[in-house]
Amino acid sequence: MTTLHTNQDLDPARLRKAFGIFPTGVVAVAAEVDGQLTGLAASSFTSVSLDPPLVSFSVATTSKTWPDLRRASHLGVTILADHHGDVCRQLAGPVASRFEGVAVKASDEGAVTLDEGLAHFDCTIYREVEAGDHLIVLLRLHGVEHPETGSPLIFHRSGFGRLAESA
Repeated sequence: MTTLHTNQDLDPARLRKAFGIFPTGVVAVAAEVDGQLTGLAASSFTSVSLDPPLVSFSVATTSKTWPDLRRASHLGVTILADHHGDVCRQLAGPVASRFEGVAVKASDEGAVTLDEGLAHFDCTIYREVEAGDHLIVLLRLHGVEHPETGSPLIFHRSGFGRLAESA
């Protein structure tokens, strides 16, 4: 058995590779801001609390999208389905083309969700917590809708995949 040593050189490339071993789902966080569809993809989404109903995701402090997105009165969160790999890449790409050809719905409050997602949440920002080079964004849920079918998009080792069918 090898021993895990402390005080290692934890360079970012090595950490990213290690973190990538853990598979995660992917969400789109989106809203209409100043009449424009604004959004990003995040693989750090998780449930936090049932009372009050809270979820979270993390965003880099260097994000150019978050300062605009956080001004929205409501945010939409969509859990992406296994066929959304190209859409996810698009949401991480150039701002001007993030929503080209992507079917979405907007609530009266401006929350934007993607069609064919596995679950849709209407949220407001509950709190932002500084955490190193990221912000942990806690969102309070105001509405949820989800069909009973579909499989999630999985992010693993810097690529997209899907869950294996269970026997």
